[in-house]
Formats: sequence, C-alpha cells, structure tokens
Amino acid sequence: MKKLTYSTFVLLAVAVFAIGCKGKKETAKVKGEVEVVVPCSGPDYFTTNKFFRANSIGESQDQVTSKKKALTNARNELAQAIQTTVKTVTDNYVNSREMNNKEEVEERFESLNREVVDQTISGVRTLCEKLMKTEAGTYKTYVAIELSADELVAKYNERLSKDERLKIDYDYEKFKETFEKEMDKLKNGN
Repeated sequence: MKKLTYSTFVLLAVAVFAIGCKGKKETAKVKGEVEVVVPCSGPDYFTTNKFFRANSIGESQDQVTSKKKALTNARNELAQAIQTTVKTVTDNYVNSREMNNKEEVEERFESLNREVVDQTISGVRTLCEKLMKTEAGTYKTYVAIELSADELVAKYNERLSKDERLKIDYDYEKFKETFEKEMDKLKNGN
C-alpha cells in the first residue's frame, strides 16, 4: 500500500509540475508590455523559395483610399525585395558565366530588371485583406500580397531572350539555377 501511495504521489507531483510549467509558459508576459497582433502578417506571409511576399497597412478617412495606400505600400515593398534578389542573382550569374563584356551585360540586366519588375508587379495575388474602422473614425486596411517566383523567372526569360546582345551570352538554365539558389537562401533565412 505504501508503494502504491508513494508512486501515486510522485506521479501526481510530476503531473502538477508539468501542468504548472506549461501554464506559466503560455501566460508569461513582460511587465508593462502587451503583444500586438497585426492582421495579414507573421510567418504565413513571409517570402519563401516559391513566392515573394509583402504586407502593409494603409489608413485614411476614406475606405477606398486606405486600401489603395496599403496595396501601394505592399507593392513597393515587394518590388524592392524582388529588385534586391534579382540584383544578387544577376551579379552571381554574370560572375559565374565569366563574360567578356561583363559591365555591359550587368547594365542590360539592371535595365531589364526594372522593366520586368514593373510588368510583373501587376500580376500579384492578394493573400489577405482586412478592413478595420478605428475609434477615431478612420479606416485601416491590412493587406498581404504575393508573386510567384516561377512567374518572375519566366518573365525574365521572355525578356532576356528578346535582347539581341544578351541572347548571345544568356543561358536560361544557369540563370534559373542561380535564381533558385538565391530563393532558397530567402526560405532558409540566410
């Protein structure tokens, strides 16, 4: 009987301790701070190796204007992320190809980069959109958007294949491979 009681007591003590620790973990807060949950943001809306993603907020006294502000800000953020990634891809691609006219090729890629981003940004997809009305009577729109990395590479291929000077040195498979390596870095947080 003593063994059963002692075993039961130990089991009960471990269970209470485990539940107590779990409860503290969930309710642990920093004094004077309150967590802010922002709609249309967080890990589900981060860029991955398959999609470029961006989110933003727009506020206005007019409902439509708040949405336009949010979308414009998110598109600008998306365009900057794409341009940064493609600049790195271009640099790595040109260096790996060891082209004789490296400077001219880099300049042509940069020019095409701006054109493709401008064309492609119109093909974004809305992942999340939340409209809120504030206590002050203004409207706040939260939005998250995405653009397929494969679609972007296809647009680059289309544009690069049409450029007579670049077509000589352009290797789609090598460009795509370089692009995918850079996207994997984004996915892995490097």
